[in-house]
Amino acid sequence: KAACYPLGRMAFTASRSLRAQFAFLTGHRWLDVMLVFVPVAIVLEFAHAGALWIFVASAVAIIPLAGFLGDSTEALAAQTGPALGGIVSATMGNATELIIGFFALRAGHVEVVKASLSGSIIANLLLVLGLSIVAGGAKHGEQKFSKALVGANSTMLFIASVALIVPAVFNLSSLGEPQRPAGLEHLSEWASVVLIVVYSVSFLFVFQAHRGVVAHAEEGEAGAGGSVKAALIVLIASTLLIAWLSEILVGALGEATKSLGMTELFVGVVVVAIVGNAAEHATALRVARQNKMDLAMMISVGSSTQIALFVAPLLVFLSLLIGRPMSLLFSGLEITGIVLSVLIVEMICADGETNWFEGAELLAVYVILGAAFYLLPA
Repeated sequence: KAACYPLGRMAFTASRSLRAQFAFLTGHRWLDVMLVFVPVAIVLEFAHAGALWIFVASAVAIIPLAGFLGDSTEALAAQTGPALGGIVSATMGNATELIIGFFALRAGHVEVVKASLSGSIIANLLLVLGLSIVAGGAKHGEQKFSKALVGANSTMLFIASVALIVPAVFNLSSLGEPQRPAGLEHLSEWASVVLIVVYSVSFLFVFQAHRGVVAHAEEGEAGAGGSVKAALIVLIASTLLIAWLSEILVGALGEATKSLGMTELFVGVVVVAIVGNAAEHATALRVARQNKMDLAMMISVGSSTQIALFVAPLLVFLSLLIGRPMSLLFSGLEITGIVLSVLIVEMICADGETNWFEGAELLAVYVILGAAFYLLPA
């Protein structure tokens, strides 16, 4: 029954993906190949190469590191049991987006950060889930999953949507004023507090309401996992490299955006959002092909939930600490995209089963939104 809740589901599955094996050291050959871009990006940065080349190389380099960061987190979670492991996995699940967002904020790219947050939510719900459903449905036909799992995540996402809509309405109510209403930042701070509280309380609810299930799962997972020391080494190394490359990526962002002829909104919503989630996207596709649609749902929908309820509000507070205040005032198109994504996922997944055509419908909505972001003038 605990699998009906997003964080409970995460807790009980966190240790299963790797078991006692550190598959991330040898199991992702495509990630191994992409690691060559790590030194390439660093060399290009020190050689003062063109901003576009630095941007592309650092973006590609972050993808395999994000994969190793996620896998090492899961391996570490396997050593701590489902209860604590779920918290570790949930907290570090979107560390890449958080790191990129922090350095972008420090460089003053506030709008890019907000765009990457909204883009990650939209991409996970439409692009990742859509591709997963198409991939799984093409191989297995109709696939079943827990309706309660999607429903719980959708409800939490709707709460997050309220926290995004209210600041926009608050801002519209003061259009006659020469400046942005002074209370907007305070409203964003209060909303961020509420979102983090909801996110935290969901842990408490899951582990109190299903303590017996958690204890049983912990017994079943005793002794699973590989070396804690090895997991920590990979986790720390991946985090430090992602931080370094994120700083390089952000440093080249302005000139690269101009070279590509794109707006910072589009780059944030599409490019940065996909880069931060690419490795996770591949995992969702793989498990969907293995007919594990529950897990694919958890990865895509659960990741959106975490970004909306944890990463976004946390970045609001980090922005205050570094003197680059970020509000939760998103553009009308971003809010529309998030709300429509939540609604269409709820509609498609309400019956507890999916097929490849429903995945294609999600992809169609993502393409339409992507075109709108691309054509929107700066």
